[in-house]
Amino acid sequence: MTAQSRAIVLSAFETPFEMKSFDIPEPGKNAAIVDVEYAGICGTDVHLQAGRLPIPTPVVLGHEAVGRIAALGEGLTHDVLGAPLAVGDAVAWQNSVACGRCRYCLVEQQPTLCTGSRRIYGINQSADAFPHLSGGWADSMYLQPGTTLVKLPEGITPRDVIPLGCAGPTAVHGVLYETKISFGDIVVIQGSGPVGVAAAIYAQLSGAGKVIIVGGPASRLQTTANLGVGHEHFDVMDGTSTEDRIAAVKAMTPHSQGADVVIECAGIPSAVAEGIEMVRPGGQYCVVGQYTDHGTTPINPHYITRKQLTVQGSWGFSPQHYIRYIQTLPRLLAEFDLSSILTEYPLDQANQAVADVKAGSVMKAVLRPTTAGV
Repeated sequence: MTAQSRAIVLSAFETPFEMKSFDIPEPGKNAAIVDVEYAGICGTDVHLQAGRLPIPTPVVLGHEAVGRIAALGEGLTHDVLGAPLAVGDAVAWQNSVACGRCRYCLVEQQPTLCTGSRRIYGINQSADAFPHLSGGWADSMYLQPGTTLVKLPEGITPRDVIPLGCAGPTAVHGVLYETKISFGDIVVIQGSGPVGVAAAIYAQLSGAGKVIIVGGPASRLQTTANLGVGHEHFDVMDGTSTEDRIAAVKAMTPHSQGADVVIECAGIPSAVAEGIEMVRPGGQYCVVGQYTDHGTTPINPHYITRKQLTVQGSWGFSPQHYIRYIQTLPRLLAEFDLSSILTEYPLDQANQAVADVKAGSVMKAVLRPTTAGV
């Protein structure tokens, strides 16, 4: 009898998730089956349910997941860094597989911009097509050939990886690769969700002199402060006007000139216009949080030219960013109690978990299949 896996499926946009079962296939050449221990719920999942990206349905969601090797296909003997793999090993994996053939993969070396058949776990692979189990909100998941698979370092567990889910490598890309933070810089982070927290952590570890987190609600800011993330915390949900928020944040910078670097992690288009005004002349502004399309917003380009700003965009993350995230985890865990931001839900409570994420009542919701190992 073929073993089966439960999975949480989005059958149509703007509808509740459904629990379904799928046969677990044997892994093909260079593929693997993993038992999912933790699967994160990201703000992007909320947007996917609302139909803000053109993805196929039905789909097993879950682009953030960690677990243990259940079966290895022929030829898959080592992880991407050369560590030997065996059944039972704790592993993590990047959530996309680029085509490896287009201009952006080969020439520009920007696989997040892949124009070929880039496969994204939990987002653009239909549950109706083989291997069906292509998302992390499930007991088991099929990792396809070409996946950036990493055996977890000694002392690092799946529960250590999941608090920053895709936020960690997303912040690595935006903070460590797209911006240039110098020792002592004043950095403003717009957004106090997981991406904002991760960005603030990497800014601090990069030598920022002061990190100002601008976000909300107040409970999230307090959680962030309790973690030791950020030096100043400003609540944007306290009824202040846009002008007052800009003035208040700039007042936290030398001579009220603005921050050296501002990194947008809020996912709200109007935050971009505000953030541009918070940067000092000659500073940097990096847009990280606009992964799904929330529409247009007015921006005054005069502020960009008059202040001679450097403006960057950062889209998702590539294998190098994901590997860097895993490699920096021991340092992150030594300084920050990341597990304190987790709220765990059984797999069959996915709808409640997503509702809590929408309401902002939890910092990081994760699904934990009951069949997962301990």
